[in-house]
Amino acid sequence: MLDNHLAWPFFSDAHRTFAGALTQWADERLDTTVHPRSTAEIDTVSRGYVRALGDGGWLRYAVPSPFGGIHERLDVRSLCIAREILGQHSGLAEFAFAMQGLGTGPISLFGDDALKRRYLPPVATGQSIAAFAISEADAGSDIGAMQTTARRDGSHYIVNGEKTWISNAGIADHYVVFCRMDGTARDFLALVIEPDDPGFAVSQRIDTMAPHPLGTITLTDCRVPASRVIGEPGKGLRVALGTLDVFRTTVGAAALGFARRALREALDHVTTRSAFGKPLAEFQLTQSRIATMATEIDASALLVYRAAWTRDQGASRITREAAMAKMYATEAAQRVVDDAVQLLGGRGVVLDHPVERLYRDVRALRIYEGTTEIQQLVIAGQVLGAHSPTEGADVRPAASTDNATR
Repeated sequence: MLDNHLAWPFFSDAHRTFAGALTQWADERLDTTVHPRSTAEIDTVSRGYVRALGDGGWLRYAVPSPFGGIHERLDVRSLCIAREILGQHSGLAEFAFAMQGLGTGPISLFGDDALKRRYLPPVATGQSIAAFAISEADAGSDIGAMQTTARRDGSHYIVNGEKTWISNAGIADHYVVFCRMDGTARDFLALVIEPDDPGFAVSQRIDTMAPHPLGTITLTDCRVPASRVIGEPGKGLRVALGTLDVFRTTVGAAALGFARRALREALDHVTTRSAFGKPLAEFQLTQSRIATMATEIDASALLVYRAAWTRDQGASRITREAAMAKMYATEAAQRVVDDAVQLLGGRGVVLDHPVERLYRDVRALRIYEGTTEIQQLVIAGQVLGAHSPTEGADVRPAASTDNATR
């Protein structure tokens, strides 16, 4: 199944070689029997996956080449291939890779060379763990409601506020934090905060249905050097949207990986389990479900890799393509995984069975980095804007960013 879509014209021979090597590595090195439950176990396993991915050289695909990476600029097809393959093996390993990219994405895309030299190389080797902090209790999709503020004080900014649903909270070595510039309504700031900065604290850890290192960070008169600002002061919204434009597509790829694993588990079951004297695979209702699952997977792959290819070909923005890929692939994966559970019957709901884990893993994908409903608004805004009789009119909704837990 994987080789079929890698033969599509979206990919180069280098992508196919990369996919084959990563698949072999994941088959040999990822222990899929590890199912952490406690916060300490989740943190330990997550750190271990980051180190293993770094030692294997795979995190080099998450940063640009002048700073320890493989490609001169982020290659979105490689990011998608990695998330798809890792997603078929382990949701937590896939998450570990994803966060190294997302947590440094603003720096890779908008940071100056000093920031890139400081933060990207250790992320590429797995020696440093990254985090992306934009969501607040009352400001997820609507970042205009953001309450975290930054006030300039000489050569520093003083940051106050709280960020929640933050992946890697408690284990990250740096956090890219988005906040409103004090005294302004629509001017935002992106800057890098380190756990040792005065006024920084992880105030809460959050347990979720699919175990991840997730929590709330509190910033109380947190003093951050102005040299750690990413991009231009006041242009933080551009940094956030530009980063999500790239990484939203990769969420669809993670969903694609989960769906492929679910279909494989379902096929293994229906071709070996018999009922009423014949294999389940011979029943028309089973065949109908399998056909729908396979079609949704191929449709998701087409949307995901169209978006990735478009970006890699030099498009400055892929807002419409990324939103379509994220929306369709995550919703389709939910349906595919649910179908797999149904086909497996009682086995499908046994704790820590692969499809039971997938059922828990896939649900969050429809929420973080922009809910399905937000993607619908983004897509409609793009389509209506293109159709507007006023050339260049922008009718995109204000609520067009993320509800990010990663």
